[in-house]
Parts: sequence; C-alpha cells; structure tokens
Amino acid sequence: MDDTSPNRRWLESLEDEDVSFLKRFLQSSGSLKELAEIYKVSYPTVRLRLDRLIQKVHVYDDANAGDAHERHLRALAADGKIDTATLKTLLTSYRKSKTPKS
Repeated sequence: MDDTSPNRRWLESLEDEDVSFLKRFLQSSGSLKELAEIYKVSYPTVRLRLDRLIQKVHVYDDANAGDAHERHLRALAADGKIDTATLKTLLTSYRKSKTPKS
C-alpha cells in the first residue's frame, strides 16, 4: 500500500534530476532565461524541459492514467524517452498481459 499523500504522489514520482530542476526554477522566480544561464543551454531547451516536466506531473497526478506501470510509461513518453507509437505498443502489450486468459 502506498502511504504517500495523493497531494504529493506526483512529486515522489519524479526523478531527482526533475526535482532539482523544479527547485532551481522556483529559486529563479520562474525565470527561464536565468535557468538557461545556470544550465548553460538555450532558452528553447529550458522551455522544452519545463514543458516535459509539466506533462510528467500531469501524468503522475492523473488518477485515470492507469496503474503505476502505465503512468511510468506515459511519463517516459512525456519526457521524450519513448515516442508515441512505442508508448501505444507497450500499453497495448501490457494490458493484454494483464487480461486473464480463459
């Protein structure tokens, strides 16, 4: 049983690197320009990372996003680690494996 508060479950699901990014984002008062300077990358790169982090938070916070494994797969897609076609294939295969065989 998961003892994590539903209000914090999304935060507990994030990787340490994402939490560090989020902390720096808050410390920079949400300045993407400042984050770009800190990470020594372009503004669009920081914007993309933030957009992906927002998607991951939505996935982990969405009770309708399936079980923990499905949410993890969706988070990988949100993070750009797998493409949409691969996500669909993995979800279909996973759901079939969970279906009781007659």
